Amino acid sequence: MIGISRLYCGTIEPSDLLRYGRTGAGPTGAHAPQALPQGRRPIVVWNCTRRCNLCCVHCYSASTGAAGEDELTTDEARKMIDDLAGFGAPVILFSGGEPLLRGDVLELAAHARAAGLRAVLSTNGTLITADLADRLARAGLNYVGVSLDGIGRANDGFRGMDGAFDLALAGMRNCRQAGVKVGLRLTMTRHNVGQIAAVFDLVGREAIPRVCFYHLVHAGRGGALRQAALTHRWTRDAVDLIIDRTAALHAAGLKAEVLTVDNHADGPYLYLRLTRRNPPRAEQCLDLLRANGGNSSGIAIGCVSWNGDVHPDQFWRQHVLGNVRERPFSRIWADEGQPLLAMLRDRKKHLKCRCTRCRWLDVCNGNLRARAEAETGDMWGDDPACYLSDEEIAG
Repeated sequence: MIGISRLYCGTIEPSDLLRYGRTGAGPTGAHAPQALPQGRRPIVVWNCTRRCNLCCVHCYSASTGAAGEDELTTDEARKMIDDLAGFGAPVILFSGGEPLLRGDVLELAAHARAAGLRAVLSTNGTLITADLADRLARAGLNYVGVSLDGIGRANDGFRGMDGAFDLALAGMRNCRQAGVKVGLRLTMTRHNVGQIAAVFDLVGREAIPRVCFYHLVHAGRGGALRQAALTHRWTRDAVDLIIDRTAALHAAGLKAEVLTVDNHADGPYLYLRLTRRNPPRAEQCLDLLRANGGNSSGIAIGCVSWNGDVHPDQFWRQHVLGNVRERPFSRIWADEGQPLLAMLRDRKKHLKCRCTRCRWLDVCNGNLRARAEAETGDMWGDDPACYLSDEEIAG
């Protein structure tokens, strides 16, 4: 994740410690170093069910109306959560499918909170009634991220259901009324990139405190959307617009947290823009980007599927590191003999092509390997979503 509001506007965010290993000392962007947890434990995305009430065209888990085969039981999930807490994982993200279709998800979220984990929920928002929002609050969820891919019919076309936008917006309002922090998530494609300005209008109108713009990953049903991926020119324009609208929001007094996700080229791009417009801020930005270290698949993010399979991230379901029914996540993740994990944690010597001559490797870490493999057949090849020019990556 690239914290646009943090890096460009200097706004201190609650997630700074997780993202940069430090917290901010004030609104000017000054910061004080703090140590990351020993060994930098991973945020864990748990796709707790494959079942979903929608059929989104870009769904990385290719979720359906039926539950996934052999989903973890409540007792097995509790055991996994206890292991994550004992291992020092800072966050468990309940995802799906639609996690709210899993009957015990609030019980498990409450268990995670009692065990000391931050518990967050990724949902399409359409099922969040006022009553359910109150139950989310009682479960102690730290954050609810609602996926929207445009306004009105633009979103509904992506989601495969008329009225999905209105239901999701009502769900977000219900969360806010119940005191649950809620945010918006949008995946950018050629079909909805023109919706970014309208989404910022919605964020301002509804005073939504957090918005994330995701770069498309060709996984699951998203694999069929290659022709909908943004060109490099469109990506640059989209990122410029996100930066400009973030700055405008903050100038108007709405300190929303704005992030881009799944393309670490956004970090150097933002830094280079700052060197032209605000050199002092640029150096602070670069310091934080280096502290973050870039893509952390297999390092500071991991994934568990509905059946207990462990993956380096949520997009790499074809790479199974083990299963929590057979070995605890902590032992799988700490296994130094696991070849893929070992390579991801020392990836610089495996990367090929443009990455080998890029001066931003320490702030990008080779970008998203799942996308590189999907596009080139080689997990160490170029990530095609890197839009930096040869001149911009030259040392």
